[in-house]
Amino acid sequence: MTKQLQSVTLSRPGDEHRFSVRVYYEDTDMGGIVYHANYLKFIERARSDWVRGLGVDQVAMKEDGIAFAVRRVEADYLMAAKFDDQLEVLTRCLSVSGARLMMEQQVMRGEDLIFSAVVTIVCISDAGQPVRLPANIRLLLH
Repeated sequence: MTKQLQSVTLSRPGDEHRFSVRVYYEDTDMGGIVYHANYLKFIERARSDWVRGLGVDQVAMKEDGIAFAVRRVEADYLMAAKFDDQLEVLTRCLSVSGARLMMEQQVMRGEDLIFSAVVTIVCISDAGQPVRLPANIRLLLH
């Protein structure tokens, strides 16, 4: 048995997870707006926090020879975020199968949706080969 599951802190799978992000100078380009690739960093941090909140120990997963990997990102840049903006990343699970997890992630500034993405996550082995999502993770999300 693996050590991947510690405790569940979200009451229901599919609940919306919220993660705050402050825009720092290093996140912006010469025009003072958030550089496009940094939105991917923001949503990655939010996904990691969401997984941790579910009680999934990614260090234990790695010790078991399994890691999460992004398979696909479909992103829409809707508005620009700027230096010192307070953003919130909303994450929710759209679907789970034996091999993949699809999530919707939205970056909000107040009531304004500024970035939206659908992200497909898979698991891979230490050798980089695809593997099934661990059963305990599938159970958490069904």
